[in-house]
Amino acid sequence: MIIKLLASILILCTQSVALLVSVWYNPRSVARCTKQNYFTLSCSFNSPTNLDRREVFHSITNASIYALTSAISITPSLAISPEEAASSYDKFASTYDNLDDGSISGMLGINEARIKIIGLAKGRVLEIGVGTGLNLEKYTFASSPLAMDGVTSLTLLDISVGMLAEAKKKVASMNVPKYVKFDFIHADATSSEMTDLFGKETFDTVVDTFSLCVMGRVGALSCLQQMRNVVKDEGKVLLIENAKSSNSLIGLYQDLTSEKAAEFGGKGCVSNQDVRSFIMQTVALEIVNEEEYASGLFRSFVCVKTNE
Repeated sequence: MIIKLLASILILCTQSVALLVSVWYNPRSVARCTKQNYFTLSCSFNSPTNLDRREVFHSITNASIYALTSAISITPSLAISPEEAASSYDKFASTYDNLDDGSISGMLGINEARIKIIGLAKGRVLEIGVGTGLNLEKYTFASSPLAMDGVTSLTLLDISVGMLAEAKKKVASMNVPKYVKFDFIHADATSSEMTDLFGKETFDTVVDTFSLCVMGRVGALSCLQQMRNVVKDEGKVLLIENAKSSNSLIGLYQDLTSEKAAEFGGKGCVSNQDVRSFIMQTVALEIVNEEEYASGLFRSFVCVKTNE
């Protein structure tokens, strides 16, 4: 139990350091900062917001409490199997958004990344590892059933029945054109089951956010191959993933702690994977754009399927 709690603290420390680095040193997100008083640091962002030290402390404290309580309830695992993933994520599906969609997520640039990447999805779309549906409100839906100015159908896949149930609740509360079709699929994205289910060259866009880290190297490579199979020629694969930081100190810290953190408190997520190399090893999948957030702790990729 003590090891699991310490692992959760390691994860929180990594995120906290990345947040501070982003706030102080990332010119793409911070334009100007001035000290208003002892407690308040007012920052001018490209997307205007105020950053209050007390708010940051409050957010980090809440995340810490949630991470510690989550660590108690989740079975330790590293490069977890699909069965273990389904069981673990079922347990905390109802409270998942408290951590992954909180204020720290916004300050780290994750919300910005979601808006930019999900906004690129067009036509018939498959989302891998939809989870509770944190991306759903970021999609732009097509103006007509045949238009390619947005999403015309959305297939949502996850290994966890509990997560899919939460995603269904979100869809039910959304104002979506009636001609946009939704399908909810319980399946393993790391196996050929996905290609068997949908067939080859079926989707215009495939989306995944923060799932590859849970699959391990072999699973992530297999999942990318499945994405490549089901997306149409010249279709897009859109990714936001955990990655090893471009900051050498944070990267070193990740290398030293990521495996144990994943095993004992990180929902099975190995945070320092080299996702770029995974994509480059996937035949007929080419990176056309890559952006980093929070000193490279998170990266987005726009990939295109090419002729083999």
